[in-house]
Amino acid sequence: MWLAATVTSTVPPESTQQALGYPSLFLLVLFGALVPVIPTGALVSSAAVVAFHQTAPFALAMVFVTASLAAFLGDAALYWLGRRGMNSKNGSRWLEAIRSRAPEERLAQAQAKLAEHNVSVLVLSRLVPAGRIPVMLACLLAKWPLRRFSRGNLPACLAWAATYQVIGILGGSLFPEPWEGVVAAVALTVLVSAAPGVWRRIRRTTTA
Repeated sequence: MWLAATVTSTVPPESTQQALGYPSLFLLVLFGALVPVIPTGALVSSAAVVAFHQTAPFALAMVFVTASLAAFLGDAALYWLGRRGMNSKNGSRWLEAIRSRAPEERLAQAQAKLAEHNVSVLVLSRLVPAGRIPVMLACLLAKWPLRRFSRGNLPACLAWAATYQVIGILGGSLFPEPWEGVVAAVALTVLVSAAPGVWRRIRRTTTA
């Protein structure tokens, strides 16, 4: 009992947070890239808030590396599964899942931008809410090899992780308590994610 109390008192809470936090962040972002139902941007922003309030060195750098690596690997895995589905006679449930999340209008826009701007479109697709899947499907239909997709997707994942980490740092710097910063970061993330859709609706209303 004395030994347990001594160990507990000598291990800072931040060590436990880091031991659990980084693997959890990696797995959630990775899974969110494969199955786009998890708000991965909000996760990265929240993790950045916690890291901002920690005293451990390189905590923010670890969040950036963990998030960008998980996003890159998740995208690569989903793209590989999509290519496998396109080369299969019976198709693939992963390819159908990608198609179901890429409306015809968004897919046509993604194909046009991909033809015009090539690899640079991947960076923008990661930053625009709901833009990743249509551009990924456009790359699949253009029969890009995985290597070419990955070269363009690497800076896209780095830019994505940096953007949402900055949102988290802004939220964390506004409030003294980490939980307050997390709430602010999530609110900012939701606002950023919803803004393009609201803008498109306003344009449709004004042009109708």
